[in-house]
Amino acid sequence: MPFTHDAIIIGHGMAGTVLCETLMGRGLRVMVFDADLEGRASWVAAGVVNPISMRRTVLAWRASELLAIAGAFYRELELDYETELWKPLQMAEIFPTAQEAAIWQLRMRDPEINRMIGNGPMHDPGLEKLPQPYGHGIVLRSGWLNIRAMIDAQRARLRSEGSFSDQQVRDEDIRRMSDGIAVHESSAPLLIHCSGAFKLLPGVVPVRGEGITVRMRGLGMNCLLHRGAFVVPRGDDVYRIGSTFAWDNVWNGRTDEGKRLMLDRVERLWSGEIELLDHWSGVRPGSKDRRPILGRISEREAVLTGLGSRGALLAPWCAEHLADHLLDGKPLPAQAAAGCRGGDEGGLRLRPSAYPAPATP
Repeated sequence: MPFTHDAIIIGHGMAGTVLCETLMGRGLRVMVFDADLEGRASWVAAGVVNPISMRRTVLAWRASELLAIAGAFYRELELDYETELWKPLQMAEIFPTAQEAAIWQLRMRDPEINRMIGNGPMHDPGLEKLPQPYGHGIVLRSGWLNIRAMIDAQRARLRSEGSFSDQQVRDEDIRRMSDGIAVHESSAPLLIHCSGAFKLLPGVVPVRGEGITVRMRGLGMNCLLHRGAFVVPRGDDVYRIGSTFAWDNVWNGRTDEGKRLMLDRVERLWSGEIELLDHWSGVRPGSKDRRPILGRISEREAVLTGLGSRGALLAPWCAEHLADHLLDGKPLPAQAAAGCRGGDEGGLRLRPSAYPAPATP
């Protein structure tokens, strides 16, 4: 049958946006469906790009490679859409205890990780105002991505081309044929699910995150900060603080408990005036082993989901390899857990496909 498009994507959050850009960059006509559903994580995501697992001070899997690919991808996107999206920013890690400070020094002896982290002090006027009796370390190669601006820029272009629809896609709206897939009035030989926590595929675990936006007058901090939570400067002494993690009752939205927890962290950090501007929540698609899920789920359908809290770092790499697999028939990279130190949360579980790749559109 004649198809209206070469690929259909359901979901236009972090994963759907990056995958859409990757496929369009290869010359495909892409149709995107995304309904305005409450709880979308990408709408409130902090956008921190961090190659370090702060909990244990170890590198995320393939940190250097992922950072290089992500940085190049987002910089090219900035030029294409003529809007600021990507900002390399160093991050300060304030040590809560002397033990944490000692662990940081120990990690710096590792020749692999010492390219990513360094000793303080970082000469930031706001950072110097914060209590840090045990000092701080520096994540040298971190950054910030304006995820919402990226989504909005691509969405505007897709709308102008008639390639975006706000229609919700239910299972009964998907018509599966021998040579392709039809969704509402669109059809293509390939459908990719990027619906995040809204489609609970095997292995996907929805996780609610909450955070707050505050104004800390007089702080004047310009760097990223981690001290029990990430602190992202947005200018004019406005900072986004996040986020909590909850695996139960994830669709309950914002909670008083989550707000109190975030405010408590801010008050421990800054003794000056704190003005609460916003309290937000979203449900991100995690996975049982905290690794992204990508690959075919049938001959004509595939999935990219489970990016979790490292979505901005992982999405370009995952989208590139998934496109290679779907369009060129290349196998997905071998099981990556072996390259992950102690099963670090930055590793990937890549799903080998049981289905042959259809002919390239």
